[in-house]
Amino acid sequence: MGKRLFVGSLPYKLTEDEMKDFFAQIGEVVSVRIITDRDTGRSKGFGFVEMADDAAGDKAIAELNGKELGGRPITISEAKPQQPR
Repeated sequence: MGKRLFVGSLPYKLTEDEMKDFFAQIGEVVSVRIITDRDTGRSKGFGFVEMADDAAGDKAIAELNGKELGGRPITISEAKPQQPR
């Protein structure tokens, strides 16, 4: 299993395809998910990217954290496991 990354400060109009293309410059992207409001369907400004391996995930954090995507500097960190509700 690859490394799952939390990506914050996303532009609200960014698509999952645009986000996938951005991360694909580092390595193979397994999945991309932008979190949306369930009532409005509008982006909440953050999402998750799963890279194919840990090395690609670490490289993405090192090289893309703080870079501009859609006109906004994004933040990237390793995603924490989801807590049970």
